[in-house]
Amino acid sequence: MADDSDGEKTEQPTGKRLNDATKKGQVAQSQEIQSWAVLLAATMFLGSVIPSIMRHVASVNLNFIEKAHAFPLTPNNFQNLFKEVGLEIGIVLVPLMLAYLVIGVVVQITQVGWTVSMDKFDIKLNKFSPLKGAKKMFGTRALVEVGKGIVKLGIVGTVAFIVVAPMLDDVELLPAFEMVHTLDRIKNIALVILVVSVMIMTVIAALDFIYQKWDHIEKLKMTKQEVKDERKQQDGDPKIKQRMAALRMERQRERMMQAIGKADVIITNPTHYAIALQYDLDTMPAPVLVGKGVDSLALRIREIAEENDIPIVENPPLARALYASVEIDEEIPTEHYHAVAEVIGYVFRLKGRMPKVEPTDEPANQSAPDNGDEENQESPGPVLN
Repeated sequence: MADDSDGEKTEQPTGKRLNDATKKGQVAQSQEIQSWAVLLAATMFLGSVIPSIMRHVASVNLNFIEKAHAFPLTPNNFQNLFKEVGLEIGIVLVPLMLAYLVIGVVVQITQVGWTVSMDKFDIKLNKFSPLKGAKKMFGTRALVEVGKGIVKLGIVGTVAFIVVAPMLDDVELLPAFEMVHTLDRIKNIALVILVVSVMIMTVIAALDFIYQKWDHIEKLKMTKQEVKDERKQQDGDPKIKQRMAALRMERQRERMMQAIGKADVIITNPTHYAIALQYDLDTMPAPVLVGKGVDSLALRIREIAEENDIPIVENPPLARALYASVEIDEEIPTEHYHAVAEVIGYVFRLKGRMPKVEPTDEPANQSAPDNGDEENQESPGPVLN
């Protein structure tokens, strides 16, 4: 049962699967939206641009009809005549064709964004298989598209006929009218048909777009095993990740051990914790924790301290507090300044590294303690900014 459930595509496609499909040109797009955009453009052009275009074409043809006697009936003259008429018509129709092209590109980008897939241009011999071609022609998707076309045509035709039928009552009288009025009436009827078609196609295109989105997601759904495999591929093999983490920790420990050899003092628990601090009066605003460890690592830190003649000071509360609150290569926080200053001051006095206090002219600094106790006359510890 578990194997069967894993084989069912019940999971939503991941972002990676959607991106991969887009790169291959597999996107959710509705051809009905393309048809709707073309119809809308045709309706707008028919009501505004096309009448002026037709008037221009009529004026060009009229010029030749009125002056037919001025053109000798020779092949060269006919050839020049057709070239001139074709050029005039092309000048007014090319912008219209370019407008349709721009509309098609804009609609495509609006649907699926700017995607360029070279996979569609790959020549694959299996695409030329007659069997696969027949499956595409008579497959479920092809039948669905044919059914959609029939339903769409039936709906548009029925509604258009119902709306236009009252306008056809006097159609038998059109031959009695002048050609200009007849063409104008035909234009109005065509415009009504287009407007009705656009209204119906708006609903059809919206429904088809929703369907195409749903169908696209359904095709890209994944099995639970595919999701697991993809996540494993993205995250990497857990064993390799653990190995890499172990190597990083090992390199970090090696760098820490090298830095501990330059420490000024080791604060211990005394056995479970070891904290290595470094402080330079001239360059550091506060002591820096250069190494820390517990148990076996703490023991190794104490061994390095003994090898490098680094003082070891036992202060269990301070050692535990620094281990919990300070990371390696971080400065000591202000709440520990006083305790750390006492330790650093003790170590610096022990090594004779305390800075000499130069006498000043102030009487308070010139006066010496009058109790004569040398232990109470110790130099102050390092100042932590």
